[in-house]
Amino acid sequence: MKVTQGQIITRGLTNCCPNCGGRTLFKAGAYFELNKDCPECGLKIVKDDGFFLGAMSLNYGVTLVGFLTPVGILWYKGVLGNTTAIVLALAGSFFVPVLLYRASRSWQLMLYYFFLPQHLLANRRELGTEDENV
Repeated sequence: MKVTQGQIITRGLTNCCPNCGGRTLFKAGAYFELNKDCPECGLKIVKDDGFFLGAMSLNYGVTLVGFLTPVGILWYKGVLGNTTAIVLALAGSFFVPVLLYRASRSWQLMLYYFFLPQHLLANRRELGTEDENV
């Protein structure tokens, strides 16, 4: 394979195209606008309606486990007062998902192509060619 699983992970963690490695997932100057296709290699980024529900789940999980759970534990242990915990929880419930929006989209693509690397354009064999290892 031309693109290894290690490269897919690296590209996913750096918000790059999993196929070519270009910083082309999002439209220039638009924080929330995802390109439908990679302008450099043509990889279809937006697959189908609902494809990025996994990104929403990742974002929710990271927000819950990485932010809201520690706030709850600190409140339970008495480190944070009631008002402080409520304000942090409400603010974090809004701002953490917004901050993780781009990362969660990239992580979704990373997970998809990590388990299905043969779906990347760079890893597809030409039809009719023989496998050298057969």
